[in-house]
Amino acid sequence: MSDRAGNRAAEFHRLHQQPRPLLLANAWDAGSARMIEACGAAAIATTSAGLAWSRGYPDGNVLPPRVLTAAVEEIARVLSVPLTVDSEGGYSADPRAVGETVVALVGAGAVGINLEDGGASPELLSAKITAAKTAALHAGVDLFVNARTDVYLRGLVPREQAVEETIERARRYRAAGCDGIFVPALSDPAAIRSIVAAIALPLNVMVVPRLPPVAELATLGVRRVSAGAAIAQAAYAIARRAATRFLTDGVYDAMFEATADYTELNALFPSARG
Repeated sequence: MSDRAGNRAAEFHRLHQQPRPLLLANAWDAGSARMIEACGAAAIATTSAGLAWSRGYPDGNVLPPRVLTAAVEEIARVLSVPLTVDSEGGYSADPRAVGETVVALVGAGAVGINLEDGGASPELLSAKITAAKTAALHAGVDLFVNARTDVYLRGLVPREQAVEETIERARRYRAAGCDGIFVPALSDPAAIRSIVAAIALPLNVMVVPRLPPVAELATLGVRRVSAGAAIAQAAYAIARRAATRFLTDGVYDAMFEATADYTELNALFPSARG
């Protein structure tokens, strides 16, 4: 393990222990990642959806691992902060294959990953977590594995059972070796408080319309807040509006409603190739 990888991995773990939650404005390519870092981000996370779209694939565990690895390498090249990668379900039902993908992502510059259960069994994700941690340690990196459970996002159980089911899955995933728990679509303060009290791991929530403000999330014990695909979707919406106005109406106003300075953007990137 290089000193840089070791330092970034240690820093990423440390960022989950601060009084203020770690805020992750998810990026989808090297350009968005470097811009977000320049805005003051302490770490960069990828959005699986935004990254897949930027590479010409739909979201949903269909992105070829080699394409993901190439994108991660491009992103890591321009960053000076830790990088964590949304690897969905690991792009395989075989834990050994997931471990191989993790080794490639670590080699490309990742010091953290998300792994999700989706509609699969908790036993399968537990096996993937163990494989990911073991493979990363063999590669020399103390990888932060953020175990995502889709209990709320997919409505895997009746609403009144969601807190209990989330806690039970979190316990399984902790026993398998994960470092954090991610519960997208969780927004109710009482539920957040109950889950935080029970799981003994950093809780990650995702930005949704009814999510309490960060200051309130901090008092509830949340340690990480992710934008998910929201920023990528907003960027695509602006691009769609500008393109539609130009192609349909022959006018340019939408291109200049919100624009970043060319010189400032160009200066964000290293000039050296490689």
